[in-house]
Amino acid sequence: MFELKPYTRKNNGVYYNPFQTMDEFERNFFNPSFFETTLEQFKTDIKDDGDSYTLLADLPGFDKKDIHLDLNNDVLTISAERHSEHEDKDKKGKFVRCERSYGTYARSFDISGIDAAGIKAAYADGVLRVTLPKQKEVPASSRRL
Repeated sequence: MFELKPYTRKNNGVYYNPFQTMDEFERNFFNPSFFETTLEQFKTDIKDDGDSYTLLADLPGFDKKDIHLDLNNDVLTISAERHSEHEDKDKKGKFVRCERSYGTYARSFDISGIDAAGIKAAYADGVLRVTLPKQKEVPASSRRL
């Protein structure tokens, strides 16, 4: 019969402004970090194992050959590329819906204090495991002359 609607006062100054909403969307859309959080990054965990760190990166659905680790100075960059299946193989439009994202995903990590020669990586079950051994601390020697 009757719908229950909450009582709102029209003169309290709080109202929906579609122009303000579109303005905020436009500002965020052209901000480079808007897409970084959703498309270009993948989730990682970093554990301290005492003499090394273990970095676990979720990369489900990637082929091992499409995952690359690059070391430049003290920056480790993990990048992965997912290729689109419907780009080349199916030009006739047989897809009814395509929601999976394709493209290049990358993250960079500062690895100062890491023994770069001892870095090891393995990829299994959609998880990239990178072992980052800590540099051995050289004990400070003091002498009296």
